[in-house]
Amino acid sequence: MTETVTRAYLADIFYSRVGIPFTESLVLVDTILDGISDSLKNEGHVKIPRFGSFTVRKKQPRQGRNPKTGQEALISARNVVSFYPSKTLKNQINT
Repeated sequence: MTETVTRAYLADIFYSRVGIPFTESLVLVDTILDGISDSLKNEGHVKIPRFGSFTVRKKQPRQGRNPKTGQEALISARNVVSFYPSKTLKNQINT
């Protein structure tokens, strides 16, 4: 699958596999994604058993270079989200 997994795609999975109406499925998907986002913001990590973990990492400021001009530029500190798949997910992908 090379397409982006959209909210509507996930809602359609709930609709077709579980039988939840599509509009309610969209609300469910949004609620799950909001919960993950809120936990990352407040706690810094989310662990979903048998799937993987999302973790917020702080990146320090560093010197970079503008690729067009070659001029040096300061890249500011920021938070990034990393995903670490569980062994179960790795096994599912590799079989």
